Amino acid sequence: MLEALKGQEVSVNFVDGSSVRGGVLEEIDERFVKYRTEYQVLYIPITSIRAVAVETKERERPRVGFGQ
Repeated sequence: MLEALKGQEVSVNFVDGSSVRGGVLEEIDERFVKYRTEYQVLYIPITSIRAVAVETKERERPRVGFGQ
């Protein structure tokens, strides 16, 4: 399943509630995922991943203020 996301920019959510985003899945095997961001390379155990999310569309920010 993760093989289909190889080379794409994804966000990874972990079992402990933390997350990383803005990186690319580079390599995937049965035990680890290699995830590269601009600043670091992470080798993430598959067992610590809760979810992997791909942003397909950028969210519109709500307008703030009193302008019309």
